[in-house]
Amino acid sequence: MSQNKENQQLIDVVGVGNAIVDVITEVEESFIKKQNLTKGSMSLISEERSAEMHQAMPAGKEMPGGSAANTMVGVAQLGGSAAYIGKISEDYLGQVFREGMLKAGVNFSCGIDEDLPTARCLIQVTPDAQRTMNTFLGISAYLSAEDVKQELVASSELLYCEGYLWDTDESKEAIRKAMKISKSSNRKVALALSDIFCVERHREDWLELLKEFVDYIFCNESEICALYMTKDLDKAIEKVAKNVDAAFITLGSRGSVVVENSKKIEVEAVPVKGVVDSTGAGDIFASGVIFGMSRKLPLDKCAEIGSLMASEVITSFGPRIEKDPKKIVEHLL
Repeated sequence: MSQNKENQQLIDVVGVGNAIVDVITEVEESFIKKQNLTKGSMSLISEERSAEMHQAMPAGKEMPGGSAANTMVGVAQLGGSAAYIGKISEDYLGQVFREGMLKAGVNFSCGIDEDLPTARCLIQVTPDAQRTMNTFLGISAYLSAEDVKQELVASSELLYCEGYLWDTDESKEAIRKAMKISKSSNRKVALALSDIFCVERHREDWLELLKEFVDYIFCNESEICALYMTKDLDKAIEKVAKNVDAAFITLGSRGSVVVENSKKIEVEAVPVKGVVDSTGAGDIFASGVIFGMSRKLPLDKCAEIGSLMASEVITSFGPRIEKDPKKIVEHLL
């Protein structure tokens, strides 16, 4: 591997996740009530329900989404090199996903299967900037070990795995394969806990993964507390410090905490006026951290970049930063 390292330009990061097309639209509160939705939640829905709701929604933006995909796009926007592994169908939304990732400068290694349609997440944003997400996972949840390319994972400094993908046996095998390749190539592995319900479904599996493969964790306060079954953040921090090299824990308006070698470093939030849409804030925070890590910056500085990126993305519609992120963070580099 060392000879390979000398001869080959390494990619900063490869993400593995659910390849989902986000369909984002602004709606009034009445739409949420009429569709009997729980505002601010993420629900998994059937193909039929997805089609009905899509038809009822006002026209919106379509773009590649899914948590890890958003993070890879953020890294690429900052000038880092990013690749992505996910599964799509040979349909219209599959084309939207593929073209969108390539346009964003992310190398997309896709598995293709026509048994099910490409995944889509219907995101309704109400006037209070809350987003309500309804996801049909389609073919994305069936990423298989065959879809994970050895050479791509081995040539990436960091493997970033999205917890949302840990729901089918096929995708578990795919993630385990990617983690094994990464570790045997002397690379680093990161796991995003994704969602408190994911944590509750997969706690035992994930605690094992942390011991065996994972170097870095990305999560929010409620997710890390759920992982260690405590309501006390400090207790959760104490435990995670024993399991991984570093944890990046977002605390909303209270900023974030970096846990490194049992040290707890608090990073202030960037004040924001006029939150428009909170979609993808955690994903974009992770992209700033990963970019900073790829530039070998101290981890608290990486979290500052993440906070700045997150504060910017929530001032616009959707999980993309509309200004040039390089200019936003240049003073921190």
